Amino acid sequence: MEEVIRLKDILLAIRKRVKWLILITSLSVLISASASYFFLTPTYQASTMLLVNQSQKQEEFYTSGDIRTNIELINTYKVIILSPRILEQVVEELALDLTHKELSRQIQVGSASESQVVSIVVEDMDPVLAAEIANTTAQVFQREIIAIMNVDNVSIVSPAEPDNVPIKPNHLFYMVFAFVIGLFAAVTVILLLEAFDKSIQSEEDVEKVLELPVLGVIMVFDEKQEPFYEEQRNPLSRLERFRKGSESIGS
Repeated sequence: MEEVIRLKDILLAIRKRVKWLILITSLSVLISASASYFFLTPTYQASTMLLVNQSQKQEEFYTSGDIRTNIELINTYKVIILSPRILEQVVEELALDLTHKELSRQIQVGSASESQVVSIVVEDMDPVLAAEIANTTAQVFQREIIAIMNVDNVSIVSPAEPDNVPIKPNHLFYMVFAFVIGLFAAVTVILLLEAFDKSIQSEEDVEKVLELPVLGVIMVFDEKQEPFYEEQRNPLSRLERFRKGSESIGS
C-alpha cells in the first residue's frame, strides 16, 4: 500500500510541475540536435571487395582443398593489408597528410565466415577521399601480394564509389538519447523540488504534518462571485429583485 501511495505522490508531483518536465526535456533534445547538425563533422564510408581465388597461372579447376586453402589465407591477407608496407605506399600515392598508423585507424578489413571475399572499408570526412583510399589500398595489396607470397590469387570484385550519405553522426540516435536523458533529469529535478517544498497545499499534507485527521475544510470564495453565492443561500433576495424589476416596468 505504501508503494502505491509513493507512486501516486510521484505522479502528482510530475503533474503539478509538468512545465518543468516539458522545458528540460525539450531543451535537452534541442541542444543535442544543434550539436549533431551544426558542430559534429560528418563521416563518410566507402568499401571495396576483393576475391581470393586460385592463382591465375594455375588451371581453372577448383577442389575443396583449394577453397579451404584460400579461406585460411584470408586471415593472413587481412594482416598484410594493414601492414606498413601496404599503407605507406597508399599514403605516398595519394599524398596523404597521415602516417601509416593514423591511416590504419580509418580502415577496417573483414570477411564473412567461410567466404573467399575480403572487404576493405574506409571512413573519412571526405567521401571522395574515402573511396580513393579504399581503391588504392586494394590495388597496392593486389600488386604487392605477388612479391610477398609469390601468388597471384587476388582480384578486385567491386571498386569503391563515393557515398555522399554520412554514416555519422546518427542524428535520430542522438536526439532519442537526449530525450531519455532529459526526461530522467526532469523527473529528478521535480522530485528534488517536491522533497524540499515544505509548504502545505492540501488536506493530505495537513494530515501528514500534524498526524491528525482533518475534520473540515474552509472554502475560499471569490469576491466577484459573492452575489451568486448569496442568491444560492437566500432565494428570497432573487425574488425581491424580480418584483422590483416588474414594478419598474409597470410604472
